[in-house]
Amino acid sequence: MAMSITELERALRALRLSGMSVTLQARALAVANHEMDFLEGFSWLVQDELDRRRSRLLDRRYTLSGLPERKDLKDFDFAYNPTVPRRAVLELATLKFIEAREDALLIGRPGTGKSHIAKAIAALAVNRGHKILYREAHQLIEDVNEARELGSIRKLRAQFKTAELLVIDDLFLRKLPANAGDELAEVVMNRYEKASTIITSNRPLEDWAKLLGDAVVAGPLLDRLMHHGHLLKLEGKSWRLKEAAARVATRASTE
Repeated sequence: MAMSITELERALRALRLSGMSVTLQARALAVANHEMDFLEGFSWLVQDELDRRRSRLLDRRYTLSGLPERKDLKDFDFAYNPTVPRRAVLELATLKFIEAREDALLIGRPGTGKSHIAKAIAALAVNRGHKILYREAHQLIEDVNEARELGSIRKLRAQFKTAELLVIDDLFLRKLPANAGDELAEVVMNRYEKASTIITSNRPLEDWAKLLGDAVVAGPLLDRLMHHGHLLKLEGKSWRLKEAAARVATRASTE
């Protein structure tokens, strides 16, 4: 006995084929109107299911990564800041550095696009199936301190260690606690030559020892990062000032 469309949709959902159930009516109508034969219509249904599953998997990867937004290098205006090392940025975007287990430091003034670039590269890596973790620097230290208090520090360290790419964003943007240098060094050294790390900071490397409060820690930390690392210095005009000026101009034009 043939099922109705409603019954078929219900059965597909019961079989966990929601991608098929959502488009069943449209595909069935196309077949009924002789826009495609049964085999082509069924092929499209299977593709609908595959697309939905890939989309859900990608969404899950983004959620687990901790990325707060999905940035894209297509939205980065290199012409606005021609001093940004475009070739080096695009080389990182190939993700070869992840395969080679190399690191990258993005250093420069606030607003020059460091975070945008780091998030965009991380998003590319998520899309290609890499395991990514993103943390702002102060949040990473807070996570470590909280995990130690809760007795789950080993589990957290394992998460940091096994990520194929760890992005530590905006280092020194906020004042860090006294133990930050040791904790940061622990994370980076556990990943040395095993996985890739990107760190963005608005402070030059020569200031790190003072800011971490320990030259003994800063030396080995930078040594590990730079041994197989890419150093990108971003200078020039601020993106935030550009966006603020655009908002002012928009408001003025509507008044």
